[in-house]
Amino acid sequence: MPGTGEAMLHDLAPVLCGYAAAKIEQNHKQIARCAKLLTVGELWQRENEHCNAVGNLVLHLAGNVRQWVLGGIAGQVVERDRAGEFAERRQIPADELSEELARVVVPACATLRTLNAESLARRYAIQNYSVRGVEAVMHVTEHFSFHTGQIVHITKVRRGVDLSLYDARGHKLPGTNAAP
Repeated sequence: MPGTGEAMLHDLAPVLCGYAAAKIEQNHKQIARCAKLLTVGELWQRENEHCNAVGNLVLHLAGNVRQWVLGGIAGQVVERDRAGEFAERRQIPADELSEELARVVVPACATLRTLNAESLARRYAIQNYSVRGVEAVMHVTEHFSFHTGQIVHITKVRRGVDLSLYDARGHKLPGTNAAP
């Protein structure tokens, strides 16, 4: 059937972007959950010079999402000091870190949910790269998930807690709002 592939693409764009936004929101909740469990000292503790503190990872995620989604895709003017995200040594409390991340995640996820097939196919100049919208969405989603995993691991090690959103069979635990 002519045009079926194009119609499918139009149908898949909101599915992909909705899933990406939901995954980022889920990970944001998990990061906030972890941050609440750690003392301010633990948030900024580095195991060695090659490791980042949880606080630095949160600042880095805010910077990355701001640059790739709000700046790159949405076209807002953003300033980012990527090196500063990792160099920060002030012990910013968990609630301030969570608020900073929310100020970026909420509008970014709203932006992702507005994307269509044309937006995903379009090229964007982001962080000195020329990428299609779909690449930007995938980058932000996997990048956010990667660092969420690091934050969860650090929290598990420091607190000795189980932070899983799923049971042993891989099924979502009640009340976790985990996406498959």
